[in-house]
Amino acid sequence: MKKDIHPDYHKQAKITCSCGVDFATGSTREEISIETCSQCHPFFTGKQKIIDSTGRVDRFKKISDRAAKTKEERASLKSKEEKKAERIRNKEEKSLA
Repeated sequence: MKKDIHPDYHKQAKITCSCGVDFATGSTREEISIETCSQCHPFFTGKQKIIDSTGRVDRFKKISDRAAKTKEERASLKSKEEKKAERIRNKEEKSLA
């Protein structure tokens, strides 16, 4: 290996999770901050945790709620065939009267 081109390796690098857990491992950086670890990751804990730093989850929920509302409104509206049948019935009733 060439000398002076490789970064220093720290055998006891400090890893800090956003949940507060600290542990040591080997790394080329002395300190590392992470968002999830094995103590707070949903795969290991079995609990759902939504990490949303840009508001995308809220935006998705807002859009899906709006879509569901629109779908309900459209379902309550009469279809073209129903409107046409109603007009025909009204015309027949008027002609019979």
